[in-house]
Amino acid sequence: MSVRDEREPLAPRTTSLYDYALFRHGIEPDGRVPRRGYPLPEGSPPEPGRPRLTWKQVQAEVRAALTPLLADPDPVRAAEAVHRWADALDLPSRTLQAAAALLPSTDDEDAARRTARQLTRTGTTPAAVSVGLGLLTRLGEPEDVPCLKVLGMLSSFAPAAADALDPLDRQAAALLALAYRSRDDALTPLIDAAAGGDQEAVRTALIGLADQPRVMWLGRRIAEAADLHGLLRARPVDPELLALTGRLLHRMSRDVGRRAEILDYLPARSVYAHFVGYADRLPPTPELHELLLSIALDLHSGPAALLNWRPHRREALLGGLERLLAGPAWALAPDAPPGSEGTAPAVERRRADWIRRTTRKPFAGTSATDPHPRWEVVVVHDAADSNSVETRILVDGLPLLPALFAKGPGLPPESLVDGGELRAGPEPREVQLAEAECTEGCCGALYVTVRRDGDEVVWDGWRGAVGPPPPAYRFDAAAYDAEVDRAERDHSWCWPARRTARLIAAGLRERPELLRRWDLGLIWVGTDWGEPHTTVARFVFSPPGGAEDPHGQPLRLYFDWRLPDEDDVLPQERAAAALERIARSDPKGFAQLQRGSSELAASLGYSWGQAG
Repeated sequence: MSVRDEREPLAPRTTSLYDYALFRHGIEPDGRVPRRGYPLPEGSPPEPGRPRLTWKQVQAEVRAALTPLLADPDPVRAAEAVHRWADALDLPSRTLQAAAALLPSTDDEDAARRTARQLTRTGTTPAAVSVGLGLLTRLGEPEDVPCLKVLGMLSSFAPAAADALDPLDRQAAALLALAYRSRDDALTPLIDAAAGGDQEAVRTALIGLADQPRVMWLGRRIAEAADLHGLLRARPVDPELLALTGRLLHRMSRDVGRRAEILDYLPARSVYAHFVGYADRLPPTPELHELLLSIALDLHSGPAALLNWRPHRREALLGGLERLLAGPAWALAPDAPPGSEGTAPAVERRRADWIRRTTRKPFAGTSATDPHPRWEVVVVHDAADSNSVETRILVDGLPLLPALFAKGPGLPPESLVDGGELRAGPEPREVQLAEAECTEGCCGALYVTVRRDGDEVVWDGWRGAVGPPPPAYRFDAAAYDAEVDRAERDHSWCWPARRTARLIAAGLRERPELLRRWDLGLIWVGTDWGEPHTTVARFVFSPPGGAEDPHGQPLRLYFDWRLPDEDDVLPQERAAAALERIARSDPKGFAQLQRGSSELAASLGYSWGQAG
């Protein structure tokens, strides 16, 4: 373990950081803590940089050092020893807190708890206080809540204090997390109202929240801070509150790059039951039809299906949504105004199209006792965002990927289904099922080995799963092959531009010579994220002879060919025309150059962002 230079004296400080936080709050004219809290006092030791040790090494070092120190029954003496040890380490405070929180149980938990309290109340450096906060994450009791709230007013301790508050006071933890993590002042009225205990003001602030990712990305913390469950009990048939509840539930079920928040929202099952039970009080608008259908998808094949439901309860909620949406009032909701097909705003037309394509998907029966796998292609639609397409894998009626990999959704069907990746051949092969939202190189990906074993198909050899290694899954080979066939033929989820993209990709797989003739490779064919009704084909050009730059890297150019959708042309016709154009003329002449070697582009006369 690296330590600071022994010749460097530790900065003497007699005022504890706990007392400093009380002082800063006490001199506030209006008593309000600023957003993101107070800074540490001047003269605090600088925060060390990223640790050179691996996380496992950090855990081992912290366990070896702290375990004997925490056994001392005298909390003052033990805290002084821990204080000296923590101050001598060259580790960030947040790393120390996280490692201390994961310490295994000690022989004398009461002694460790007393030492943790001594550290949080008398510690004078971030390192020492962080160790105390980490210990209280596991050992804290209700009497520690006031101290944790005070330390949470210091920005450096807000995340750790929220972690320690979570098992003790969810609302207090949520208020702290919102104040620290909110990206602007949009949540300030809610924070102030919830802190003041004014339920009517909380409702007003909730209803006023913009349904935008920059606000709603903290959906679980918003629901906890507002005591949404309590609000619903007090106002069970409030339509505006019900609609807001639906938006929060759907946002919490979006597992975008992290564990879905719905899995950590304690009253989730009760709130779902309340929402579905009173959903008939909502006005039948296209926006709410989209929301109800999205929640049905979450319950059917999203992370919400993994909640600890009582037998048949989830199926009952889905049945309630199915009956509601099949009623005459809601059946008309997705329709655009008569005669407005070409004039209705794009968002409205896109929403209506998504509802028509998705309306039956969440209500297709899947049995918890069915051992056969099922692949479902789901377009997660939010008119405020864009169309996100993922492949969901159901085993025993439950989604497999959210349970194994919390860093990103299943790959789109073009990557996982269309090319036969899931087919079980005579030789085992590794298949990527999901990738982290940031990229595999940053936070990993989930892989499984697919192999045929007699009359069974086996999934094993997992790589990249979060948590303990998953078991091997065995499927009847005939049923498995039938499901793969069905998924490859299923285009019901596609909108026209995406259908065009899939047909172009299939045509290029069948006729690889089309691109090879022009020294091009296919990177991807799909639809534009922000303009989902535009098909995009991405090519890479590698000059013959393998030219390289001075660093030995191959020279390449990357081109995008964009094909906006045309209402009066079928996807089959557009794809055939696209393939024919590639066959007769070089795509570098009509696609747009996006990136690559400037030297190579100049030598060939290509300009950035323009057709070659």
